[in-house]
Amino acid sequence: MTSTLPTTATTDRRPAGPGAGRPHERGALALLAHQIRYEQLSFWRNPQSMVFTFVLPVVIIAIFGAVFGGGQGEDFFFGMSGMEYYTPTIAAVSVLGACYGQLAIILAMRRQTGVLKRLHATPLPAWVYFAGLLVHCVVVSLVDVALVIGIGRLYGVPWPTHWAALAVTLVFGAASFCALGVGVASLIRNSEAAPAVVQFIQFPLVFISGSYFPIHSEVLNNIAGLLPVKPFNDAMLAPFAQGAGFQWRELAVLAAWGVVGALIAVRRFRWDPRPE
Repeated sequence: MTSTLPTTATTDRRPAGPGAGRPHERGALALLAHQIRYEQLSFWRNPQSMVFTFVLPVVIIAIFGAVFGGGQGEDFFFGMSGMEYYTPTIAAVSVLGACYGQLAIILAMRRQTGVLKRLHATPLPAWVYFAGLLVHCVVVSLVDVALVIGIGRLYGVPWPTHWAALAVTLVFGAASFCALGVGVASLIRNSEAAPAVVQFIQFPLVFISGSYFPIHSEVLNNIAGLLPVKPFNDAMLAPFAQGAGFQWRELAVLAAWGVVGALIAVRRFRWDPRPE
């Protein structure tokens, strides 16, 4: 006579550990929020990087304020005062630095040290990782822009007349420069070369785009208008000093460059270090 032991659904079930089933229970938004929090904590817990990210544009705009503060509109600044011109352009430079320069260098360093390779082996979707970086860069850019606007107000620069246009311009610019940063990072062979490659691209663009002084050459302005920095400067200037709203042509140029950067990143981005 054979006897059978009664079985239940719990007989073969192992006790669930604290992380069991978590990837399925957590939605994409929860993963994204976690990644954003990680990037923010990494940034704010690095005092040296944090301080220089915010101090540099503040120091520049403060120096320009000491030189041009209280001035009247001048032809050299296209009818604006010096501070009305420099407040939005220095704000634009700070966004460029946070979203393009720093991002490209950080990604190159994380790839070189094996962080990206280990991250790629986890269940975290790639789009969540890059979306987290994008949101993080937007947050840092907003703080930078707020500081620059605050210093500008101390020197009599009026508030922007179209806040919605300013917000959309910031998002377009941040997204475009983040995509370009990832694209450039995919072309950098090692972290030691990252700063040189980033600055080699950034500095000429900043200068020919009128970020630090107005460009009165029509030919140079036409060339710079096809590149990403000058359209961003112009779109930032409009709600600040010109009483204008959305600059759709400039935003379209920014979007096009963002697509170019994204396409390069999709085709060339590597998670593992390049062989020497």
